[in-house]
This record gives sequence, C-alpha cells and structure tokens, in this order.
Amino acid sequence: MPSLAPRPAESIDPRLPVPDRSGEIPLDATLAAGLQALVAQARATETPFEAAIAPAEQAAAAAGARDSESWITAQQALSGAIAARYPTTRALGDLDALSAARLKERGFIAPRDLAAIREAAEAIAAIDSRQAARVDAVQARLGG
Repeated sequence: MPSLAPRPAESIDPRLPVPDRSGEIPLDATLAAGLQALVAQARATETPFEAAIAPAEQAAAAAGARDSESWITAQQALSGAIAARYPTTRALGDLDALSAARLKERGFIAPRDLAAIREAAEAIAAIDSRQAARVDAVQARLGG
C-alpha cells in the first residue's frame, strides 16, 4: 500500500523560480564544426570573387551605351562575378537550414550554440554584403 506521507516534491514552493541552467550546456562540437566549415566556405570565395569582380568593374567603367559590344562584355564579366559569389550565398542558406534543423530536432537552441550561430552568421553576412555592394555598383554603372 502506498504511503500517504508527503513526497519530497510536495515540499517545493511552486512560486519559487526555476533556475535556468541552459547556459551550462556546452557548445555542440558537431554544430561548431559545421559552422566553421560554412564560414570557411564563404571566406574561400573572396579570392575568386575578387578575381572576377575586378575585370567586371574595369569593363563597366569602359562600357559604352546599352547593348553595345563593350556593354555586353561588361555584363558577361559581371555574370562571372555573380557566379563566383554562389558559395557565399549558399553558405548563408545552409546556415539558416542548419539552425532550423537544430531547432526542430531539439525544440530549442542552447545559448552557446545560438551565440556560435550568430557569430558565424555575422561573419558570412559581412562577406556577402561586401560582395553584393560591389556587384550592385557594377550593375548601377551598367544601368541595371
């Protein structure tokens, strides 16, 4: 027969706050490795992008009227620079997918994991913004 004595849990005052120990959860090593790989992927585009955007900027500066031969050449060079950005934009999308999968899988993201995700997102977004600004400048110069 079960005891009618008070159980230990019944002695806890329900008005007391429950301590948040989520900050004690260590950074997930698998997540950290995935984030590092995405940041490295974005950083790896900087040299190829520079190699592609510089000629596009030069061609745009020398481009004639819209639909002229020099304008078309500049557009083609710009297309190459946009293609060189693909790994950066892909890294941003993969980072979002990684974060969403983590949230779906666990129902929450631990504070250290969230901080690492934000740091990676900022690093990739900075690269993306620099590249996008240069592409936009060439497009503006070409009237597009």
